[in-house]
Amino acid sequence: MLAAAGAGVQVGAAIVASRFIVDSVPPLTLAMLRYAIGFLCLLPFALVALRGPHPAPPARDLLAMAALGAGQFGILIALLNFGLQHVAAAPAALIFSLFPLLTMLLAAVLGRERPGGWLGAGVLLSIAGVALSLGPKLQAGPGHGWWGEAAVFASACVGALCSVLYRPYLQRYPTVPVSAFAMLASVVFLAAAALAEGWPARVAALSPTAWAVVCFIGLSSGVGYFWWLYALKHESPTRVTAFLALNPVTAAVLGWLLLREPLPPQMLGAVALIAAGLALATRGPSGGRQARTG
Repeated sequence: MLAAAGAGVQVGAAIVASRFIVDSVPPLTLAMLRYAIGFLCLLPFALVALRGPHPAPPARDLLAMAALGAGQFGILIALLNFGLQHVAAAPAALIFSLFPLLTMLLAAVLGRERPGGWLGAGVLLSIAGVALSLGPKLQAGPGHGWWGEAAVFASACVGALCSVLYRPYLQRYPTVPVSAFAMLASVVFLAAAALAEGWPARVAALSPTAWAVVCFIGLSSGVGYFWWLYALKHESPTRVTAFLALNPVTAAVLGWLLLREPLPPQMLGAVALIAAGLALATRGPSGGRQARTG
């Protein structure tokens, strides 16, 4: 649970940092740099872990983990970065915190988890918080584009699917090598996709300030996603993703402090609802008793 909480805070901080430079670094290029740095951070630890007496994954598992890595670390972040070009950090983080509900629904549909009443109530409170945060835009009527919000929501859908499908592989193989391999797969995928953005020229033109922010995002992502996968290995997907409710709190506070983004009253109420949802969602049996290994 501590690992899941740390990952939730890291996501919020990375959203604010990405928002800071998303106008100067295109979304696919930023995602590629993020996980290239994250992969380099994890590589030494992955090589040490591979020296242990672990069976080599068959080709089908390697292909599946590569596909999940491209989704979790590539497509998800590219969609999120695109959304952050059009949405402020705090509302984007609140939309992204629909992640737990989507994870719970997918886990139930696929037979991987039997969600309890406290969990469902907590997730519903989180959704109420997201709805409250979007209230002003909903009242504004037509003529206001929703591309940014749709991209952030789509990134949450991708993440929920990958979180549910990751669990069997995390239970078979060491966490750090799985994390590093998934990141490497995402970097290869993103390097090809980001050619359309002219990433070699973009990277060469980055300012020292932009590089500092990119390095922070990459280093924190390497640590954060290790915590994330470690938590998924030991707890049910829905209980782990419930801790993403910490990311809008982090994003709202840091966005206000560092980016001078407004913190209206309804945003504070939304954060309170999501925090209450987190408290409810983490009550009851632990993931080991609640989840099926499938």
